[in-house]
Amino acid sequence: MPSSPHPPIRSFVLRQGRVSNAQQRAVDTLLSVYGIAYAPGALAFEQVFGRRAPTILEIGFGMGETTAQIAQAHPENDYLGIEVHTPGVGSLLKLIAEGRLTNLRLIQHDAVEVLEHMVAPATLAGAHIFFPDPWPKKRHHKRRLIQPAFVALLASRLAPGAYVHAATDWQEYAEQILAVFGAEPALANIAADFAPRPDYRPLTKFESRGLKLGHGVWDVIFRKT
Repeated sequence: MPSSPHPPIRSFVLRQGRVSNAQQRAVDTLLSVYGIAYAPGALAFEQVFGRRAPTILEIGFGMGETTAQIAQAHPENDYLGIEVHTPGVGSLLKLIAEGRLTNLRLIQHDAVEVLEHMVAPATLAGAHIFFPDPWPKKRHHKRRLIQPAFVALLASRLAPGAYVHAATDWQEYAEQILAVFGAEPALANIAADFAPRPDYRPLTKFESRGLKLGHGVWDVIFRKT
């Protein structure tokens, strides 16, 4: 059968932007230390982190400030971040090294392929998806990460009782996330609809500024049944 002329739709576009000298230096010198190369085959988290602890996945960590803060505040957990953009990867690598964080590793690759090929079923204690690209134009909604097939895949990687936590400052996207999570039979909402922000998710500077201006932020938290 001939291959399709159309590439698969991605939930991201490689808007690399400018990579600072410090970020590039971090990628060149630290990615081999704190990064995990994409390769088909389920990761053994005990080998990755050198211990047995709950492992929480973060999808799309941006510049990594929140990810590093959470990992530093919760040494009892291990964290695995996924991001495609080089500036953010370099930024988080610097934060890991500066904070001497032994419980945080990252993969620079597409999250769907990582979940499909590198995360075994029922192995995650949690998953964070904070402020994913909202793709606000209606014709681009199909590019949004939170879609039924993706949520079904993610839910299959969660252990029983594990949680998935999404946050967004786009109300329409928040409503879509709530609906998609709610339609996944393996997940159950911990709240009546939207959840209050848990203490473990720190406020970003951007979020704090938006809240002062009256902008909303919505948290959606479900558990694996």
